[in-house]
Amino acid sequence: MNDTKEFDVICMGRIAVDLYGQQIGSRLEDMGSFAKYLGGSSGNVAFGAARQGLRSSMLARVGNEHMGRFLREELESVGCDTSNLITDIERLTALVILGIKDRETFPLIFYRDNCADMAITRDDFSEEYIASSRCLAITGTHLSHPNTRDAVLTALKYARRNKVRTALDIDYRPVLWGLTSLGDGETRYIESGKVTAQLQEVLGLFDLIVGTEEEFHIAGGTTDTVAALRKVRELTDAELVCKRGPLGCSVFTGGIPDTLDEGITVQGVRVEVLNVLGAGDAFMSGLLRGYLSGEGWEKACAYANACGALVVSRHGCAPTMPSREELDDYLSRAEEAPRPDLDKELNHLHRVTTRKREWEELCVMAFDHRSQFEDMAREAGADPGRIQPLKKLLLQASREVAGEAGLENRAGLLCDSTFGQDVLNAATGAGWWIGRPVELPGSRPLELEHGNIGSQLVDWPLEHVVKCLVFYHPDDEPGLRLQQEAKIREVYEACCKSGHELLLEVILPAGSHKSDEHYIRAVKRFYNLGVKPDWWKLPPLADAGWSAMAALIDERDPHCRGVVLLGLDASQETLAEGFAAAAGHGIVKGFTVGRTLFGRPAKAWLEDEIDDAALVAAVKANYRDLIALWRQRGQEIQPPKQESRKQELAMMA
Repeated sequence: MNDTKEFDVICMGRIAVDLYGQQIGSRLEDMGSFAKYLGGSSGNVAFGAARQGLRSSMLARVGNEHMGRFLREELESVGCDTSNLITDIERLTALVILGIKDRETFPLIFYRDNCADMAITRDDFSEEYIASSRCLAITGTHLSHPNTRDAVLTALKYARRNKVRTALDIDYRPVLWGLTSLGDGETRYIESGKVTAQLQEVLGLFDLIVGTEEEFHIAGGTTDTVAALRKVRELTDAELVCKRGPLGCSVFTGGIPDTLDEGITVQGVRVEVLNVLGAGDAFMSGLLRGYLSGEGWEKACAYANACGALVVSRHGCAPTMPSREELDDYLSRAEEAPRPDLDKELNHLHRVTTRKREWEELCVMAFDHRSQFEDMAREAGADPGRIQPLKKLLLQASREVAGEAGLENRAGLLCDSTFGQDVLNAATGAGWWIGRPVELPGSRPLELEHGNIGSQLVDWPLEHVVKCLVFYHPDDEPGLRLQQEAKIREVYEACCKSGHELLLEVILPAGSHKSDEHYIRAVKRFYNLGVKPDWWKLPPLADAGWSAMAALIDERDPHCRGVVLLGLDASQETLAEGFAAAAGHGIVKGFTVGRTLFGRPAKAWLEDEIDDAALVAAVKANYRDLIALWRQRGQEIQPPKQESRKQELAMMA
């Protein structure tokens, strides 16, 4: 890569929200639900290129509304620059509604009447911005309208003047050139002398032109592919890449031979096709990776073909585009994976290498308890209806401490929907780590509180982490052990399908023999079953135990986010010892502790011994102390424990 430029590629063209019908095999008329993804050819390429490690930037417009903000956040989540993704206050973000009927039928409707991305003008960007990239990538739709065409030609002028490479993905959609009825977005080819003429006017401005055979037909003005390529060659010295579906692609750097195979032809990878939509954008993303890194056409086309193959086997466009690590793994064994959508290792890599944010440390207050709060209320003679407002007060304490203790990107909570739905609603979207339990409290064998896991997760925000607690011992009698393991696998597979992360909490059951070795064996057993949770929640181990656990996790799933420590109502002094033992072990990312923080104050509040303010103050004091203990782990100095207890009692008085 050339680090003298700020960007590797600027993508200019369509960006939209794709609403994908989730019922495969249905007509659009019969769809019952839709998944929302980033879409639009240029948006997809910018997104996919960023996933491949390129420094991409998006040049377009989006509306000043929820969908526009969604697209901006999606691009930023993969590191794509959005400094020139302009917010249009007068127009709405473009939408596309699409579905998968069968391998040949993909109904598609573009909602682009006066949409934001078609309002881009030459005044929306500067020559300095275009010059800051190594490549400017255009998609053909923006050549179809006088206003956007003017903006594109201006950008191309700036690029040529500043020795920025220029690339065109022909991206021919007849409906977007006004050649079909408005609802016919599926038709891929209609002859049009007008379109051919408008494309041929600009072909000489590009260094690289990419298209399917049909797209070169429209550019060349003939349905004879070789003749069409020869006509294009008369008009441009660009390197031409002709996409040939399962046959791969052919590259022409000079004259056009008599057959496509005589070009630099790189065979494609044969896969089971689910969805061709977005495959071309994925192809372009992979091609740009090789093209801009100077790896040669063989390697660039291998990247491109493999990216396209992965996307056609999956549901959606942008979110299905592979990460760099995932693509390299696939290329190393593509012949062994004719169904990438069913390949466990590829699916796992896609899941863990496309996460939207990192959590280097977590200081989580856990109040997802249900039966414990019910017991507490009963013992206090309090109305169980008070549990819900109590959890709101715990959220208040969490928020205030997060601000005071500087927990930005480190704050989190564990809360249930039984008593804490209002808490979950209030915290969602605020940038916190949010865990949510699914287990029936105290169940052994494990049962789920609200029934089938799949029917639960369909209603959950994607940012909620599924927390599943299992009382499990590797030496459990076989029938019990297998029953619990099957339930954990069910939960894990549902999370893989839904896109939710999983925190698996393992506690050795009461009365069983307990040691660090038993926890290590339990974790190893779940890995042997193919269960790879994003997080583990475990009790404190000894220093040697953590070394062994870290080695196991690194061997079995190096992409695991890590371990958070549970509390089990232990004293802060006991937790401090556990924190100290975890010091120096990077696999331990923090804590999720509950009753140690709120147990005594909550009991006093339920017994009407203290008011709301005193409850919040006491919980805050405990939470601050625990954060201090975590931050000082491994150091000789500990906070004055007796003084902290006195402060708590004084606040509760």
